[in-house]
Amino acid sequence: MEKSMGILVIAGACVLVLFMVMVKNKLEFILNFCIRAVMGGIAIFGINILLESNGISCRVGLNLLSLLTSGTLGFGGVSLLYAIAAFPLL
Repeated sequence: MEKSMGILVIAGACVLVLFMVMVKNKLEFILNFCIRAVMGGIAIFGINILLESNGISCRVGLNLLSLLTSGTLGFGGVSLLYAIAAFPLL
């Protein structure tokens, strides 16, 4: 009986450690996504102001889709949004 109880305790500890690692990785992923989305929103806002002050009519809307794009792709996503917005100007 003691041997099977010891095996269950060791298995439970292993499962607990694996669960903690999975939660940490997911939390880190969510935190990185949120940071990229906020920084992307700030970048879009700043670039819109900069372009408007120089008389260039190329704006990207600051909405949920643009925040999801910048959160997923980072600064490359912000660049992609501006490339799509600037395409009709070519």
